[in-house]
Amino acid sequence: MKHKFSCYLILLFAYYSCTKNAEQTADNLGVKPNIIILMADDLGYGDLSCYGSQSIYTPNIDALAAEGKRFTHFYAGAAVCTPSRACLLTGKYPLRYNIRRHFTDRQEHLPTSSTTLAELLKANGYQTAHIGKWHLGGLRPKDYEARQAGKAANPGPLQHGFDHSLTSIEGAPIRPQLIKDRQLYRKGGQFLVRNDEHIPAIAEHWTDIKINEGIRLIEQYQEKNQPFFINFWFDVPHTPYEPAPEPHLSKYEKMGISGEQLYFRSMVSHLDANIGRLIDYLKQEKIFNNTLLLFTSDNGPAFQGSPGPFKGGKTDLHEGGIRVPMFAVWKDYIPANTHSFHTIHMADLLPTLIEVAGISINELEIDGESQLEALTTANTSERKLFWQMDLYKSFQNQGPKPAPYATVVMLERHWKLLANEDGPSELFNLNQDHRELYNLIEKHPKRVERMYTDLQTFLQSPRDSSGLVELGKD
Repeated sequence: MKHKFSCYLILLFAYYSCTKNAEQTADNLGVKPNIIILMADDLGYGDLSCYGSQSIYTPNIDALAAEGKRFTHFYAGAAVCTPSRACLLTGKYPLRYNIRRHFTDRQEHLPTSSTTLAELLKANGYQTAHIGKWHLGGLRPKDYEARQAGKAANPGPLQHGFDHSLTSIEGAPIRPQLIKDRQLYRKGGQFLVRNDEHIPAIAEHWTDIKINEGIRLIEQYQEKNQPFFINFWFDVPHTPYEPAPEPHLSKYEKMGISGEQLYFRSMVSHLDANIGRLIDYLKQEKIFNNTLLLFTSDNGPAFQGSPGPFKGGKTDLHEGGIRVPMFAVWKDYIPANTHSFHTIHMADLLPTLIEVAGISINELEIDGESQLEALTTANTSERKLFWQMDLYKSFQNQGPKPAPYATVVMLERHWKLLANEDGPSELFNLNQDHRELYNLIEKHPKRVERMYTDLQTFLQSPRDSSGLVELGKD
């Protein structure tokens, strides 16, 4: 009897603690925490040691993840770069802007009709900054030079709600040549645009420059006593694979690693060290506790990266192409050293962060749903999720691309339907088959028919294609 009573007290205390934490979270959302998004490029589910990698040592990212909640079912907006970035910033499926593949740094741009996370936060008292890769248009020399001259131009970060931006020049011939010469990271500091002006060369590694810029901005923001939102979009570990600064290269050379895999691992370790440098600064300046940090990747891995236990990778709509790492940290609000199996989509980040900032989301026409409850206390309800991409026949990962090729996907709880122009092609029960090995399409015809009908309805939704033409031209 005494043992049962003791167990009852323990359960009662646990319930009270969780309830009290939820009440504190709800009561204190008005504090307007600082918000930092850390997004890697082409980082796979299996490329961090906190997600099971045995190849790359990421102690700083692991330590940061341990201070918050790690999600095992987080989905990027697409299996390639640009659609995911549009999804994150707008809270909408890329289909809403007819963005079905990566931009080519020509006429494409995120439409001016979009309402971005930066615009919403800026209108509610936040200082906003974008640092790093953009890939949503408007950063060709002809664009930022036209804006300087007061002429019409495709919009860039400043035109989408950011007070400050530091990015690469994104356009031919500069970026393609840097990638071809494998000098994007080591010489990228020579071709940077800060607030629509090409700045003098910075003789540092592009990954180091990003963190330096962020720390400098945070110092300024602290003097203004305003909350800030910094959007760090790293290029790493996207190709070209280049040797990272020491000690990150020799660490893997001593293990006998060579070639592009050596460079790839060194780049991820270098990113890890820089994130550690940022976190050390936030803690030293006593900013960390009032900062919500999100870490993720724009899509699954390419070439040298690892999708972990999943099939596929970048450009492919199987789990390896769209399921990516994501964890959230917010001291005293998000419980430390926890994980969640709850499904979250990249479109959910905007409404979640808006709610954290105390901004009403009732009038926003978006696809995402706030996942604040999933971050701070427990799981929330599931719903249907959708993806659409143009067909990429080339596979940017190791081995052949999984067949049959798919261009659209619907996820309903643990059921995943893949389809192409010929109709439904694969059905998987992810609870029983996360590797997507057993196609159940013949065994569940009614489910396939119902899901495919929902998928067709999704594909027929209205689209704003204005970002696919030159601004000011027919």
